[in-house]
Amino acid sequence: MIPSQRVILGAGLAILLLITAASIGLDVKSRSDTAWVNHTVEVLKKISDLRVLIRHAESAARGYEIYRSSGFSDEFQSVRAQIAPALADLKRSLRDNADQVALIEGTEPLVMRRVEIAAEAMRLRTADDQAGVAALQSKGEGRGLMDTVMGNLDRLSAEEEGLLNARSQDSRRTGIVLLGIDVAGALVILLLVVMVMRESHRAQVALKSTLLETTAANLQLEAAVAERTEHLVTAHDELRLSVNVLQSTFRSMAEAVLVIDAESTVLLSNPAAERMLLHRTGMSLRNLRALSDVFHGDGVTPLESDGLPSVRVLRGDEFENLEMIVRPHSGGIARHLMVSGRPMRDGQGDISGAVLVYHDATISRDTERQLHQSQKLDAIGKLTGGVAHDFNNMLTVISGNTETLVASLKQQPDLQRVARLIDDAAERCAELIQHLLAFARKQPLQPRNVEINGAIADIAKLLRPTLGEQIQIETALQQGPMTSHIDPSRLTNAVLNMAINARDAMPNGGKLLLETHRVVLDEAYARANPDVRPGPYVMLAVSDTGTGMPQSVQEKAFEPFFTTKEVGKGSGLGLSMVYGFVKQSGGHIKIYSEQGHGTTIKLYLPPGEGTVESTVTATPQAEGGAETIFVVEDDTLVRNFVTAQLQSLGYKTVAAADSKAALQLIEAGQTFDLLFTDIVIPGGMSGRELAEEVAKRRPGLKVLYTSGYTDNAIVHHGKLDDGVMLLTKPYRRNQLAEMIRKALAGGGMVAG
Repeated sequence: MIPSQRVILGAGLAILLLITAASIGLDVKSRSDTAWVNHTVEVLKKISDLRVLIRHAESAARGYEIYRSSGFSDEFQSVRAQIAPALADLKRSLRDNADQVALIEGTEPLVMRRVEIAAEAMRLRTADDQAGVAALQSKGEGRGLMDTVMGNLDRLSAEEEGLLNARSQDSRRTGIVLLGIDVAGALVILLLVVMVMRESHRAQVALKSTLLETTAANLQLEAAVAERTEHLVTAHDELRLSVNVLQSTFRSMAEAVLVIDAESTVLLSNPAAERMLLHRTGMSLRNLRALSDVFHGDGVTPLESDGLPSVRVLRGDEFENLEMIVRPHSGGIARHLMVSGRPMRDGQGDISGAVLVYHDATISRDTERQLHQSQKLDAIGKLTGGVAHDFNNMLTVISGNTETLVASLKQQPDLQRVARLIDDAAERCAELIQHLLAFARKQPLQPRNVEINGAIADIAKLLRPTLGEQIQIETALQQGPMTSHIDPSRLTNAVLNMAINARDAMPNGGKLLLETHRVVLDEAYARANPDVRPGPYVMLAVSDTGTGMPQSVQEKAFEPFFTTKEVGKGSGLGLSMVYGFVKQSGGHIKIYSEQGHGTTIKLYLPPGEGTVESTVTATPQAEGGAETIFVVEDDTLVRNFVTAQLQSLGYKTVAAADSKAALQLIEAGQTFDLLFTDIVIPGGMSGRELAEEVAKRRPGLKVLYTSGYTDNAIVHHGKLDDGVMLLTKPYRRNQLAEMIRKALAGGGMVAG
């Protein structure tokens, strides 16, 4: 090899070594850049996961506050257990950045304190400690902690996103430089080949050897270039995947997200925003006022223009769960929205735009309102049920004695007329109490399988003379067999009450429509109506073309004594009785009304199983007898009245004021033919328990129960137990005589 070739080859090899060293160094740097990009994406994901966990814990706590469901409590505890490990994992990932570690260490106790406040609130609500809940809420500590925590997480995310952008750009620059070095290396190799070829005229063998070596080096360099290029492509693919994950998450969020600029123009929106708000990228939020009426959370106070979320956030305000109600001018559904907002700032700290997150709370707010109304009606029902018991005891004595007075004053018509007035008033009081018991769901039902279409057809015939010629009655009955397991007499009363209300709402005449359908109420409907059990129902709808009801009247329509009629024209108990009957039967009731167009009341009744049961009409038997009746009644007036009535019918009587005294008489050998006992009695046992105890001593015991209202002693799920006879208070002399004879004939037996 000649000296010139040595110089050329030496210089070429030196250059190749430099290129190779630079290529290897850049490759190492490329790998490092890729690792840091992956690390930054992972940290962003962990910050997002922590934010989701905190939001999830808060949502579970709120769900528990609304529904008091153990499912939300379990969900809260599960999420709570994940928060501390997530914080620790995030802190480990940030250990290369002392400032970020300090920030997350300062945030950690705030997060744990916020979770502890939510847990304390759930504990206080579980214990029904309203004072403790009010005291905890009055501090407002939880909201402040949440704002600080989310602000810190936003700051971490912003810093990591800045690092991601810088590191991605650095990685791209490294790839470009590496590619340039590889190209330069190839050019140097080609130059060396040309120079060696010019010197190869006198050394062909050396030239061939050099060419072989150069070719081998070229192949090695190309392989290195291909390997480096593959690494860059892999890094870019991983980065693209991470971006796709973030985009998919953004598009799949249930909350509506809008990113706006300083002029309120939408720069970015997810599909939920387009569905919920009808706002898309390129639209301006300033159009909101032109499209809708916006109110505060109470739905009454208008939200002024300077209070709109987009206006506030562009002023620099940061807020969470700002409540507002949007009613579109087009007549669409009003939406109850919870809005959170954060301004975006440029490098100089000026506001360049904002991010708004909208949560649709329409369904949850409607559910809260319905639950509140249901709880109020249940409370009224419990009160009326207790009051009815005492009233029925007194009415039993009053009506029974006035009935005797009317019969004994035949020779004194003036006094008999006064006694009849008292008797009529007592009868009206008894009807009023029965309506209250119907609302309170404490009336003893005797349900059976009823063919609804046939029953409605019969009721329609009954309504025609009742409502008058100015009311047109129509039926729309779904074809085919349709049975419901209900008390047919209570159904007739319910339809009659609804029809009379409809007639009063159509003073100038109109149309009354009775409809039946088979329906299935699904899980979604049950979630929106907390008192509904999903499944099949028989739907009975009563519709009129009357004046309709405003929303305020609809919300109170089922309350007892609430009426919009003039004084003296309605008791306000009609719909409350219908409500109680449907609920006690295991059904659901719903009002749909629009002022000026009419009202529809839909009853969803439980379906029947098996064949339709026929009604057996027994012939009344009001005669007396000579048997001995054992009367157990704690009310002295009622006890004396009943024994006197029974004695007037020819029966012998034995009386006791409570279960203890009754058992003492029976254990002493007292004989009797029928036990006639009130259900609610003192002495340590109910009337049902007393009968079962006596039956152990005297198998084949015959029992007749009486009560001013029913409890679970003889009525379960609204139905009178099989084989049980009940005489409800107040009752007349002939009713007492008839039930006594039926019980003595074997109608009411207790297994010994």
